[in-house]
This record gives sequence, C-alpha cells and structure tokens, in this order.
Amino acid sequence: MRFKSKWFQLGLAAVLFVVILLLPRPEGTQFNIKGDPDRVFLKHLAGEFDLVGTAQKAPGEYTVAVKGTAGISSPGVHLQKTAAALKMPHIQIDYVDGLSPKAKRFLAVLALLVFLFVAEPVPLEITAICIGVFLVIMGIGDVKDAWAPYMHPVVVFIMCCLIFAISLEKAGLTKRLGYFIIKRAGSSVTRFTFIISISLGLASAFMHDAAATAIGIVTMLPMMRAANIEPHSNTAKFMLLSLPFACSAGGMGSLVGGGRCMVAAAFLKEFTGLEITFFDWILYAMPGAILTVPVAVGVVYLIFRPDPKYKLPTFDEAIGAWTALEIRTLLIIGLSFLLWLTKGIHGIDYSVTGMLGVAALVVARVLEWEDIQSNMEWGTALFIFGGGISLGLAMGNSGAAAYFAHLFFPMVQGGGWLVLFIGVGVFGALVTNAMANVAAAALILPIVIPMAQLEGVNPTILALCLGMSTSFALLLVIGCPPNAIAYSYRYFKSSDLTKAGAIATPILLGVLVLVAGVWWKILGLV
Repeated sequence: MRFKSKWFQLGLAAVLFVVILLLPRPEGTQFNIKGDPDRVFLKHLAGEFDLVGTAQKAPGEYTVAVKGTAGISSPGVHLQKTAAALKMPHIQIDYVDGLSPKAKRFLAVLALLVFLFVAEPVPLEITAICIGVFLVIMGIGDVKDAWAPYMHPVVVFIMCCLIFAISLEKAGLTKRLGYFIIKRAGSSVTRFTFIISISLGLASAFMHDAAATAIGIVTMLPMMRAANIEPHSNTAKFMLLSLPFACSAGGMGSLVGGGRCMVAAAFLKEFTGLEITFFDWILYAMPGAILTVPVAVGVVYLIFRPDPKYKLPTFDEAIGAWTALEIRTLLIIGLSFLLWLTKGIHGIDYSVTGMLGVAALVVARVLEWEDIQSNMEWGTALFIFGGGISLGLAMGNSGAAAYFAHLFFPMVQGGGWLVLFIGVGVFGALVTNAMANVAAAALILPIVIPMAQLEGVNPTILALCLGMSTSFALLLVIGCPPNAIAYSYRYFKSSDLTKAGAIATPILLGVLVLVAGVWWKILGLV
C-alpha cells in the first residue's frame, strides 16, 4: 500500500509542514510589553496604541492595543521595528490575542513532528533528534535552548529509573514480584496484567510514575518471553500499554504523585491565598485515581483483546529465601525512593538523589558498567524524552501555547463551574502531550483562576482539575515518561499508543467529571 511507503509518508509530512506555513497568520491587536520600567517605549506609541488596563503586572510590564484608526496591518511587526529604530533591544514584545511569526513556524514544525511520531516512517529516536534540528533551523530557539533539554534533570531521572529496573531484574527481585502476582493471578494474562497495572498505578500516587512503570515492565517481560508472547501482538500491546496508562492516571492521587499536582497547588496559593494541604489533595483526588486507573486498563483491554491461547508460566517450586544481592538492591533503591519522597524537606533534585543511588548500586557490586551499557535504552532516555522536553519548552517560549489558551478559554467563560471544569480538563489533557505537564499547569492556571473568580467559581476546583487532567498524556510517546519507557522495549508501535490514547482520554476525562459532580458535591467543594 502506497501510504505505508516511507518516502510517501515523509513527503506527506513535508506537504503538511508547507501548508501550515502558507496559511494566513492571525496578527491580533493586543501585545504585552516587558522591559520598559520608565515607559519610554510607550511614549513613542502615542497615536497608534492605547494602554490596556491600569494595573501594572510587574515593573516595566504593560499591555497595549492597536487603535482602530491607526491603519497598521501588522502591529506586532510594527512594534518590533519601532523598538529596533529606538535602539531598545531589551524590549520584549509578546502577542496576547494573535499568533507571532515564531509561534506559527513552531506550529508547522509541531504538525510535522506529530505526523512523524504517529506514522513512524523513520525511527522515533531520529525524529526526536530532529526536534532540536528543526527548532534551530526555523529560528524558533537558539542552539543552546534546543539541545540543553536533551540532558534536562528529568532526562537524567528517567535514566535512573531505567537503571534501577536493570538492577531489579539482575538481582532477581522482578522474578520474586512476578511469582507473588502469578500465585494470585494464575496463568491468566488478563488477570496478571490487571493486578500488576492497577497495583503499580495506585502506587504511582506516592512514587514517580516512571519508576513504577519501569519496575512493572521488567517484571512483565520475563513472563511474556516464557509465554512466547510476540511483539506487536494484541496481547503484547495490552500488557505494555496498560501499565503506563495506569501509572500516569494514578499519579494524580497525591501531591507527591507528580510535579503537576504541586505546581497546581502552588499557583492556587500564590494567586488566591487558598491552600490545598497534602491530605486535602488526597481527599479530593484519590477517588479519581482509584477510578481512572482500572478504567484505563479496561479501555486498553477492550481495544487490544489479549489472545486466550497465551498462558503465563506457573511456579510449582518455592522461590527460595532472600539473597544478599536482593537485600542490598532493595535497600539502595528503597533509600533512593525515600529521598525522592522527601524532596520537599531536603530540596535535592530527583536526578541527583537518583544518580547517587545508581552509584551506590555499582559500588555495592549489584551492577557493573557493562550491565548498564548493554541493557540501557539510551535512545529513549536521551533522545525521545529529551526531545519531548525541548519541544514543550519551545511551545511555551514561542507563544503558541499562550495563543491557544487565550483563544480557547473565553469560549468556556460564563458557563459555571462545570463548563470551566470540562474546558480546563480537555485543554490540559491535550496540551500536556506536547509540553511537560508541569509547564502546562504553569501556563493555564494564571489564565483560568481570574476567570473563576470573576464567575464566583471556587478556584480550588480548577487547580485540582488541572493537576488531575494533565495526568492523561496518552496520545504521543513523548507525552510523558511512562509512555517513553514502555515504548523503548518495542512491543508496540507509536500509532498503537495514539489509538488507545485517543479513546481512553475522553473516557477518563468523563470519569473526572463524574468524580467532581458526585464526590466533590458530597464534600461541599462544588
């Protein structure tokens, strides 16, 4: 079939890129000016632009709107030229209700990359490397901004999770976990997958979803190999997609389940003075995690029905006493997890404490460098997830994310808490596939909290909604660490994840609406 041809798909991607570049660009009429504390620049705009609002956002920052009688066809470009003519390079001009030329170029690159990620005409690692290339060539970011995210602290953290998984498998702890689950699930692939996915999914509320996914996969793989489950079969897709979907959904359960939850709570307190405590978040959000985790696994089950002919191996003999190697491994990884959980106390980044754990594993002779080098999925950690972070940062810096936020949210204004909740949830779930969920929360909350206050809606509702809905980055491999980790074992295609995510996302958002409408009503939040 012609569409499956690599060259046809690459040509189609190029055509899509060119078409978006040629589409007309909405210029807008309002612009945010930064870096003008004495308002010298503003004085030169008299007669062409009006000051919008009287409250100054920050020193040297204000918003202007073009006058209807000014007759300026491209006001954004005009402002840039005015700043250049006045030799004021420090002036920063951001589009408020329009799309900047840089943002439009970013959208063309984004469309190209999304197509390549889904169609997969070339290995995803190569597509991920090209993210940095395209951002520089198209003038969206400089070389440093484009490549630095490939060694972002989150990328290093993902490497730690993968190395921990290697050590667990080498020490035999994953076999012990598999034995424990098999004794309860029997030889059923379906029961085994539901038990391990739901268990680790709920555990993700109190440990990082990437670590939970890595542990689950290295427990699953020996069982899959023993049962001769082939890559790209429906059974393999069911098992390897259920786990990241469940772990992503479970992360909403507590404040430590993901940075997105902490950012949402922090912005709420900064803008309104309202505080969501650790136990408040669990009270409001944990029922959502308890419901969405099994629903996520159930949706994947219905899409990729496992073949009943596959039977997992059973363990007739006892697995034996704990070995010294297992105990050393568990102690080191357990201490690393404890340091991750207490980051709010000691303030040391996850990547630093994680690499400290990696070093301890080598010193304690749990791992050799050869174990890491030969088993590590470098392409996943460095390129796929690093490229995803680079793309997400560019989405924010180019102004593309802010443009769509300002375009979308006025559409749901005036409909009460439920309409705002649905709007924030849908936008958050979509945007978080292209940018980090922490960045998505930081982008959206400053926009929607004032809207909620104007409508008399409790802003706590929207902060909780955003922290929970950005757990559903289920459409792209680069959407979140669990997706990238699961994909690295090559048991499914990128398009399989997109297919399952496209069906699961609206269903899981519907569950969140149900939780908000019933549980939060009982608690008196809505």
